[in-house]
Amino acid sequence: MPGNGQSGGDSRLFRHAHDDPRLVRLAARSRAMWSEWEMRLGVEMVSADGVVALGPSAERRLGVVEGVGGVAARAIDSAEVHERLPLLASYSGPATLDEAGGSIRTRAAIEALSGRLEACIAADEVISVRPVGGRVEVRAGGAFARYEGVVVCAGQGTAQLARGVGLSLPVTPAAHVRNTFAVAGDPPSRLACLQDSSDEFGETGVYGAPLPGNRHYALGLSQTVDVNEDGSLVDPAALTELSERASGYVRRALPGLDPEPVDYRHCWVTEVPWSDDGFAVWEADGIFFVAGHNLFKQAPALGDHLARAALGDSLDGELRPEAKLGAPA
Repeated sequence: MPGNGQSGGDSRLFRHAHDDPRLVRLAARSRAMWSEWEMRLGVEMVSADGVVALGPSAERRLGVVEGVGGVAARAIDSAEVHERLPLLASYSGPATLDEAGGSIRTRAAIEALSGRLEACIAADEVISVRPVGGRVEVRAGGAFARYEGVVVCAGQGTAQLARGVGLSLPVTPAAHVRNTFAVAGDPPSRLACLQDSSDEFGETGVYGAPLPGNRHYALGLSQTVDVNEDGSLVDPAALTELSERASGYVRRALPGLDPEPVDYRHCWVTEVPWSDDGFAVWEADGIFFVAGHNLFKQAPALGDHLARAALGDSLDGELRPEAKLGAPA
């Protein structure tokens, strides 16, 4: 069913800040579409409290965002950092605010969107996709059909399905863990998302996003656990280590949270070789395979591109693998 992979849970971070200006432009278009969906469906899909980013990468990416234009983002001082993120310990280093960023209400968004399309959704395991006589054959556990065009966005399973049509996708799978922590005391009325590359609190790759109601905060480290060729974890204990490091970070950096997790999200992630922030679309005879990282925030604009391509338009060149979308400018 939709939303059972990396996008599972109640929150994901939406941001405009990237090292590649093409991703910034795509994110701006996606943000506008998230807002349009909110109005059409009457459901909040992205919170309005922004994203606070700390450290040198925040300053670098702000320059990229400003170069693109049209996105409300700026440097902020320590007082505004605390105002936007009152859970954070004292911090006086470089910081930026992505005003139109926020927490994607993943569960609410998926339920609203899939509910609108409920009659069209079939929950089944796809075994193969292949071109047959100018159409695309799809065989699933209990179904067989042929279509004019097919989009495959199956996470770790995308590369496996692509091999069936002779494509070898250069994506690397890995495992990831994200913890959810309770807010200590009354929830703040305003609570921004967090990206921390500062090493001020002992970690250089941290992200966090509040859950609806601001009583809980989901947080993870950017590191992942390697996977063997057969799909097993190289070191299963490494997931526990990442989870414990996230709790350690909370103790040092976020005294407004209880450092003992109340929930966990374990998921598979995939990365393309040119960027841990990028993705691409591979095409073969009317089948479009999309793979990479951080796809959920870009889902509106990316989905529009893919739908048009599946209906016969040319695939946008920036999405093709040779464009290396996500590579630093």
